[in-house]
Amino acid sequence: MHDVFLLLGSNLGDRISYINQAIQHIETDIAPIAKASSVYETQSWGKTDSPDYLNQVVFIQTDLPARIILQKILAIEIIIGRIREEKWGSRIIDIDILFYDSDIINEPGLHVPHPELHNRRFTLEPLAEINPLFIHPVFNKAVTQLKNELNDNLIVKKLYF
Repeated sequence: MHDVFLLLGSNLGDRISYINQAIQHIETDIAPIAKASSVYETQSWGKTDSPDYLNQVVFIQTDLPARIILQKILAIEIIIGRIREEKWGSRIIDIDILFYDSDIINEPGLHVPHPELHNRRFTLEPLAEINPLFIHPVFNKAVTQLKNELNDNLIVKKLYF
């Protein structure tokens, strides 16, 4: 079984409903959610004039390879109604693979660990909530250490437990 951390995000429409739909699809199409962080509201990152996001990290265990997980989460995004229009643009749902075990994967269209996760408070806050001691395989630092060293000053607040 592979330990996989996924980040869910939404900043359009009924944000919590889209995150819940994503969780339902993940549980049906990939694996049951073994652990989930609280839901956090965060300022938009990258394109700061966009609406605020809701974000949540979920942990799953699966036998599926990372490439198949990516294909399935992209399909889930489409089923829920995501349309990719611009980089860092608003979206009703976004699902990213943060970690796949401690593997380092650099393939076309698939980069794990997520290449920006160490720079983003909206990722590290919920990730630290459910696995603060997980070691980032590239930086060889625990998630809490990465969070404590972060220069990202965007506001991230816990909403739902």
